[in-house]
Amino acid sequence: MAGTMPFRPRLGHSFSRMLGVLLVPMLSAPPSIVLGEASDVEELEQRVANLASQLAAAQRSLEAARAGRIEDRVADDAVVSREMVAPGVVAETDQALDESAPESTVFKIGPVTIGGAMRVNYVLGSYKIPEINPGPNRGGRGGNIELDTFRINLALDYDNLIGRLEYRWYTAGSGKSYNFLHTGWLGYRFADDSEIQLGVNRVPFGPGPYGVSQSWFFDQHYYVGLSDDMDLGIKYSTTIDRWLLDVAYYPMSEGSYFGRSLNSTRYSYDAVRWRETVDADGNVSFGVENNGYDERHQFNVRAIYQFDDTAVPTDLGVSLQYGRLKGQRANNGSHWAASVHMVNRIDQFTLASQLTRYEYDIDSDNPWGTAALIPMGAYDFAWPVASKAWIPAISISYLKETPQIPWLDSVLPYLEYSSIVKDESSFNDSQLWVAGAAWASGGWYIYSDFAYSNGNYFVGNRAAGGGMDDYSRIDGVGDFGVNGNDKWNYRFNLNLGYYF
Repeated sequence: MAGTMPFRPRLGHSFSRMLGVLLVPMLSAPPSIVLGEASDVEELEQRVANLASQLAAAQRSLEAARAGRIEDRVADDAVVSREMVAPGVVAETDQALDESAPESTVFKIGPVTIGGAMRVNYVLGSYKIPEINPGPNRGGRGGNIELDTFRINLALDYDNLIGRLEYRWYTAGSGKSYNFLHTGWLGYRFADDSEIQLGVNRVPFGPGPYGVSQSWFFDQHYYVGLSDDMDLGIKYSTTIDRWLLDVAYYPMSEGSYFGRSLNSTRYSYDAVRWRETVDADGNVSFGVENNGYDERHQFNVRAIYQFDDTAVPTDLGVSLQYGRLKGQRANNGSHWAASVHMVNRIDQFTLASQLTRYEYDIDSDNPWGTAALIPMGAYDFAWPVASKAWIPAISISYLKETPQIPWLDSVLPYLEYSSIVKDESSFNDSQLWVAGAAWASGGWYIYSDFAYSNGNYFVGNRAAGGGMDDYSRIDGVGDFGVNGNDKWNYRFNLNLGYYF
């Protein structure tokens, strides 16, 4: 689900080589030519003119390279350059359709490119059966094969007009399914490669579209709405020298589409409305009156500075977010988040790190009886998340291209850690380790991940004492809120995706 971030070459070395090509012939020439005898004046003048022409061409190449150092962005995210997508890798970006799918499988009608993907999961992990309680669709049962998703993509690129559309379908078990819009925006690309996007687009927050993560699971930022978050609004992205800058305004979230939940049939996590209440003893009642929040009037600013001329090329950035919350059977509130992040590259190694503070400021006079939890939802399911916390996250990965292997383009092994460190002392922190690799071959992109977590309900459902997640209790689930189980679970996940 995440794109790759390999090392980007430094431009200074290329320019040095160009100068060497120009200067070596001059410096190695015989003294009589260098000093110039009268009989050779015309030949010398011609040689000088040729060298001047070559130098001018080299200078133009250098200027073009400098200008292009940060122009090759993924169209829906101003931070990730096309060099950050490995050959053959079909990253989970709206640009993947254009840049990564094999050309022979891309279907075009005029300026519109049409494509899509189908992904299937094999799941083996810490799952108790039967899963009789309400909860997310996770698979398990000693090893399951299940359809992950099917999606259709459209990409528009006509002169300066650009646009992206992506729609997805998911299975929900028991023959049920749900579907939603992932991306849908129109935009304009200016002459300086700045661009503006209007519609459902990716919120600029963090070091890239998927935070620090390369894995299928993402890191814990995603599950509190702070990475790969799609909202409805307008975003402007530009570059100034070595700065990558994004400014955005989102009057509302991307909305909910077609599924069983009240307000959570969506791709990315948002504060949502649900149909649950919690009594004073922590018992959860399902299917009662609608309550919760809608996100409104969110502002985002992100700035990243690229240190390309250092021994370790580094992108250092900061992201800021502020928005309002419109309550239903709850008072209105607000939310904010601030993050510092860094991406370091050494050859084919990438080290990405991020530290984030977020707060959802709400009133405790609500149907779940506390200001320390807020209902958040995605993938057709809502459940409370800690309203105030820190999130440290780090990952290391290594891109290995494999031209010597005819059936494999590249492999990307990675190791990731992230945690939701909650303010509420009675809550258990939610930690997540992921070790795995992503394999690319033509239109195929395969994730092989081993996740180990105590506080992510997509990674197992076993509780202490041999029990299992109990969604009838607010403290009965290994989750992003109370995490009452405080039990480590594992999940091996093999995700096979074919992109066409």
